[in-house]
Amino acid sequence: MTECIFCKLISGDIPSTKLYEDEHVFVFMDIMPLTKGHILVIPKSHKESVYDLSEDEAANLFRVVPKLATALKETFHPAGMNLLNNNGAPAGQSVFHFHLHLIPRYDETDGFKATWRTKEKDYPLEKIQELAQQLSEKL
Repeated sequence: MTECIFCKLISGDIPSTKLYEDEHVFVFMDIMPLTKGHILVIPKSHKESVYDLSEDEAANLFRVVPKLATALKETFHPAGMNLLNNNGAPAGQSVFHFHLHLIPRYDETDGFKATWRTKEKDYPLEKIQELAQQLSEKL
C-alpha cells in the first residue's frame, strides 16, 4: 500500500522510533502517546483490520506481545496495561492498517479512559444466551 503511513514506516520511507522487528512484525513508539511507553504492534504485510488477518498473521503478532509487555513493565513500572485495537471507522480506527496498542497505565488519573457501560436491562441473560447461540453457529 503506497499510501499507507504504517507501510511507509515499515519501508523506512518515513522515520519511526522502531523498538522491534522480525520478518512478520514491526513495533514502534506511538508519536502521540496516551501514556509513557505507548507502543504499536503491526503486521509487516498490509492488513486493514483484524478481519483480514490469517490465523498465522495473528499468531505472529501476539507471539511478541508478552515480551513487549514485560519489557514495558520492567522499564516503566506501570500499574496495569491496556491492549487496544479498533476495527473500522465506527470503532475509532483512523489508520487502516491493523495495529495493536500497548498502553501502560500508571493510575486512574493518567489521562486515558478505557471504560464502558451497558444498560443491564438491554441485555438480560436470555438475550445474551440468544446472541451466543447465533454467534456459535458461525464458529
